[in-house]
Amino acid sequence: MPGLKVAVLINLKKNAPKFPGMADDHWDDLDAESTAEALVSAIRAGGHDCVYHEGNADLPDKLRANRPDLCFNICEGHFGDGREAQVPALLEMLRIPYTGARVLALALALDKPMTKRVLMWHGLPTPNFQTFERADEPLDDDMTYPLFVKPSREGTGMGVSAKSIVRTESELRQQLDYIINRYQQTALVEHFVAGREVTVGLVGNISGVAARRLPSHYYAAGQPDYSNEAGLAALKAGGMTFLPPLEVDLTPYKDTEAVYSNLLKTDLADAVPLLCPAPLEVAQVRELNWLTAAVFRVIGCHDVARVDFRLDESDNYKPYILEINPLPGLAPGLSDLVLEAAAQGISHTELINLILEAAIIRHGLAAGRAISLPAQ
Repeated sequence: MPGLKVAVLINLKKNAPKFPGMADDHWDDLDAESTAEALVSAIRAGGHDCVYHEGNADLPDKLRANRPDLCFNICEGHFGDGREAQVPALLEMLRIPYTGARVLALALALDKPMTKRVLMWHGLPTPNFQTFERADEPLDDDMTYPLFVKPSREGTGMGVSAKSIVRTESELRQQLDYIINRYQQTALVEHFVAGREVTVGLVGNISGVAARRLPSHYYAAGQPDYSNEAGLAALKAGGMTFLPPLEVDLTPYKDTEAVYSNLLKTDLADAVPLLCPAPLEVAQVRELNWLTAAVFRVIGCHDVARVDFRLDESDNYKPYILEINPLPGLAPGLSDLVLEAAAQGISHTELINLILEAAIIRHGLAAGRAISLPAQ
């Protein structure tokens, strides 16, 4: 089968704009040039022609000059509350197919409070929350300490530190003031779930056309039925591959960084112990996979995503959904999704081509090439 002409679309940290008063971690979710080069190399190894372009204002001209058959999109964007959706919106206007989630899903997932409202509507477990436009707004009656404060629309742990966990009114107001003014956006305050931090990635798609809801047979007595083996099997039959859950072992940092903070995700990334596969019971993994698939479906993702959880140590390690990342990092040897794939025997090159092939099949660009996966 002849290869396609593929363009990797990416925002590199080295090319990010600078402006007065920007936070030190403002561009921490952008990529290194080595990641762009690794993606291009992987896609070429899959038999396709490939180049990469910066996802900026020059992109339309580049796409018109050398129109690709498909774009491999991991653009985070620079400005605006729907910045991750800007390049996909451009691609849809130009009628160019691309990998990953579409415009609405990307705009929704970037806004953590809106994502949580959707999850709650579907009965999916996520910590109680409240948003704040001002630091002096009253706290809702159902919000009890300890609480967790973070920006509403950032990634890579931006704005998250040990100070994000607040236990008193004074700490809450101080952290709200910091987040609102530092990041110039509303603050999200959640009930803090003490326990284990686990993330689950998946590659693939739901079979056929799907609404942003869970079908009625996924529920029992009005609540999601996590034991529904048939439902999970049906999702997997549609082309979903669940990667082994990865646990972030915060034990060495319990006295300094009790959360997966920006510091741990960036400066100390090489030192943080990561357990993959996470030491979990089979039933726990099944429940996490079920929830990951459910979030993937109700948010409307495609091809790849990663869902982050906290396992509540006070409630038999019940999983709570923290957020979904429809544009998970793909840095070789570093990003969570890449490490999960490696734990299942899937190389970085294979992972990138799995994502690409999922999009090729979804867009009907080719019959798709079967890729042999290690057993789950």
